[in-house]
Amino acid sequence: MKINKELVKKVAKIARLTLSEQEVKQFSEDFNDILQDFSKLKKINTDNVEPSFDPIAIQNVLRLDNVERCLSNSDALSNTKSKENGFFKGPKTI
Repeated sequence: MKINKELVKKVAKIARLTLSEQEVKQFSEDFNDILQDFSKLKKINTDNVEPSFDPIAIQNVLRLDNVERCLSNSDALSNTKSKENGFFKGPKTI
């Protein structure tokens, strides 16, 4: 597919872009260069290559959520002076 100035102007109009003649010329050249690069990629044999959507294999990095014994209320409050009625006591908020 060849990108010409008319196609660039048509797409610019659809996208509601105002392009100067210099920009239209530059975009058409750039798009043609991009298409040539992609045509080189089409020639590569990828028959035996598995598709890869992530460059690095994703692994679960979280630990298992194992049920363990919890601290008792008295053990949790044993190292603080700021406690009241079996709860931690924090500063007064306004």
